[in-house]
Amino acid sequence: MGVGVGVGVGKDARNYADRCGEWVRVRRAGVTDSAPMGTPGHSLILLPGLACDAALWAPLLPALASAHHVHVSDVHTHHATLPQMAQALLGRHPGRHVFVGASMGGMVALEVARQAPQAVVGLAVLGSSARADTPELIALREQAITLFEAGRMDEVLRANVALAFHPHGAAQPALVASYLAMVRRAGAAMLIAQNRAVMARADLRPHLASITAPVLLMCGEADMLTPPEHSREMAALLPSARLELVPGAGHMLTMEQPQRVADALLEWLAQLNV
Repeated sequence: MGVGVGVGVGKDARNYADRCGEWVRVRRAGVTDSAPMGTPGHSLILLPGLACDAALWAPLLPALASAHHVHVSDVHTHHATLPQMAQALLGRHPGRHVFVGASMGGMVALEVARQAPQAVVGLAVLGSSARADTPELIALREQAITLFEAGRMDEVLRANVALAFHPHGAAQPALVASYLAMVRRAGAAMLIAQNRAVMARADLRPHLASITAPVLLMCGEADMLTPPEHSREMAALLPSARLELVPGAGHMLTMEQPQRVADALLEWLAQLNV
């Protein structure tokens, strides 16, 4: 989820780690589709982020599945672009549903709403952005890809920890180990493919005004990969948006503050009457 964003433009992972450290200082200074679970009705379709899988949602699943029909999607592992992922998702899940996406998954959710607004009961977009990558971010991702191709994935992942988590989360060995294990399961080839998909995405901000379904935007207060300003921007452009900033969380808010995220989702879902 954001793996590769913090990569610097230098020659090796030491330069990468130095660049990550600088970004951390700047930000802090400025402050598979699974088997369905739960009750029938509109499905709640969970979309993991870059290099993530169902483990991203695991802390929330008991609460969500107790009241909703839940799928965890894996379309992001089978298609090369975000529009293709969204199209495949719509093909797998005809009808109208609630789409909940984290990071890259949030980008896919927005693309679903662009392609088929009639299929969307509601969107929840967590730690994400409607913007296209800037040239700077594309250059950072390209260096990450070079390191992945060179078999130096772990160097990249460890340097990303400080970007992915709130400082409190980054200091928790078990939490960091869970995150690293999840990304290692994805592997270098998937990291490369998904970074390329994110690099190629369009700017969806011009389309946000046409999304009339209710949208819940959530962002960790300390998110340095898709900072709160991105969520605030979306909230201003969407006709029916609610914004929740999550204290004590960075980019990996479902892992860092699962109870806060689950509570906010369930309250919002109750208001949707689904």
